[in-house]
Amino acid sequence: MNKDELKGHWNKLQGSVKEKWGKLTDDEVAEIEGNKDQLVGKIQEKYGVAREEAEKQVDEWKNS
Repeated sequence: MNKDELKGHWNKLQGSVKEKWGKLTDDEVAEIEGNKDQLVGKIQEKYGVAREEAEKQVDEWKNS
């Protein structure tokens, strides 16, 4: 799934994001609006992981 597909399908994917990263609030997930960089940043903030790890998690999630 590429960047444009992520944005286009964001409403459908929000539930999956909440399942994968349960520490993210509904408001935070809505605010991300399919922006990968924002999602990575929120994961870093909430889970205390490095940017590379957060990007890896997002890429694995997108490709699953």
